[in-house]
Amino acid sequence: MTVQAARPARVDRAQDRYTGSYTQLSAAVKESGLLQRRYGYYWTKISLTVVALAGVVAGMVLLGDSWLQLLLAAVLAVILTQFALLGHDAAHRQIFRTSWANEWASLGLGNLLGGFSLGWWQHKHSSHHANPNKAGSDPDVAPGVLAFTPYARAERHGLGRYLADRQAWFYFPLLMLEGLNLHVASMRRVVSRTPMKRRRWELALLLIRHLGYLTGLLLIMPPGTAAAFLGVQLASYGLYLGGAFTPNHIGMPTVPPNLKIDFLRRQVLMSRNVSGGWLVHFLLGGLDFQIEHHLFPSMPRPNLRKLQPLVRQVCAENKITYTEKSLPAAYATVLRYLNKVGLAARDPFGCPLAAQMRGAGPDLLDRQTARPTR
Repeated sequence: MTVQAARPARVDRAQDRYTGSYTQLSAAVKESGLLQRRYGYYWTKISLTVVALAGVVAGMVLLGDSWLQLLLAAVLAVILTQFALLGHDAAHRQIFRTSWANEWASLGLGNLLGGFSLGWWQHKHSSHHANPNKAGSDPDVAPGVLAFTPYARAERHGLGRYLADRQAWFYFPLLMLEGLNLHVASMRRVVSRTPMKRRRWELALLLIRHLGYLTGLLLIMPPGTAAAFLGVQLASYGLYLGGAFTPNHIGMPTVPPNLKIDFLRRQVLMSRNVSGGWLVHFLLGGLDFQIEHHLFPSMPRPNLRKLQPLVRQVCAENKITYTEKSLPAAYATVLRYLNKVGLAARDPFGCPLAAQMRGAGPDLLDRQTARPTR
């Protein structure tokens, strides 16, 4: 018997209600004009980031053989992360109206400046957006160095399980390797036999980026200083970029492979917003409005804040939990979750919808989602 066949009629009616609510929300968003492009915002942001990059390069040339270069390495990591976040926006078609313009913008901002492959990112990130926190479908919670779900932890034994139970202790140190991992994974994807659009362009841009960067470092500073500079930049880049995505979904409910959820609840219940004003919005590149971004991925970053009241209203009307926390509270939740994976209970999934489908009662979702969390 499939999950759908086992669902009570009340659940089917609830699914229809949530689907209708998202349809109404989508219509209201289209009428509001929030999906219109924000060319002034993006051209200003791209231009200022390019100026900042030029300033860092000029500083590197002026400093020459100096260990003060390591400070500029950290600053460069921040700038490159901003380019990567802009590449993320372009890949979601937030910047321009046409697909080809967004694609080429993403190739320039992502491949040439951020150092990651557009094709690799789209394959991975599209799967995540379609099924956030769903085991077997979301690559962001797939088994790897870390165990993001209790099932992944349960499959480990010996030292692997011991480390998984204490993985929060080395989560942020591991993020320092994420920059290197991103570059390696991108190159592996580009040179593989996996079908990819614009493969030659992607490969050419990545080679220009990496070889040009390394050549520039060796022309500006001695090999030892250049190696230290590269290490600091990669570690800072991975920590910042990984840290920007960390608060979004980790610690939110995980979903079993056979559970089907309507689009509205799938995106809201599995996502977490981060409060903190303009500084957090700048640092996270719009990912602080993760719920709104998942509901309308092509909406320009600066419009997400204006969308938030509409989404809150729909969630309140349908008794769907809308989760928002400060950045420190979000990180604390993530670390607690990582250390408690598989240990808090025998039930491997903390998703109230999964409990509902297993016979816990058709009104369980309403009881668990009646009070929004902050």
